[in-house]
Amino acid sequence: MEINESEQRATAGDTHPRARTVLLVDDKHDSRITLKWFLDTFGYVVQTARSASEALDIFNPSLHDLVLTDNSMPGMTGAEMSHIIKMRSPHTPVMMYTGEPPADQSCLDKVIQKPAHLMELKSALDKLLNDTLEGPTRGK
Repeated sequence: MEINESEQRATAGDTHPRARTVLLVDDKHDSRITLKWFLDTFGYVVQTARSASEALDIFNPSLHDLVLTDNSMPGMTGAEMSHIIKMRSPHTPVMMYTGEPPADQSCLDKVIQKPAHLMELKSALDKLLNDTLEGPTRGK
């Protein structure tokens, strides 16, 4: 689990509005580091997990505003993990950024297939988080 300076400030009683927190799940180290850097650049607090089971161990709906996951991982797929996340927290958006989209996307709020421009990823992430701010009556 990696925690950046923004997250440390957010938990240290900073009086500014809390930065949006993303739980990033990917078994590939290079992908995880690249996506974390990209999201950090845009001001998100990013917590990472190397597997779906690790993500489920650390997922906290009062801390994580969105879950961003790959699908193809050893043990449990991102799609399987998303079903469990949605059972625990139905209003937490789960977004998948993957080269292998699952057939069953019922527990995913958005799927972006790799390769895709990272700004497309950021735009979709921003939209999901803004929709979440509007509450459970938001349109999909």
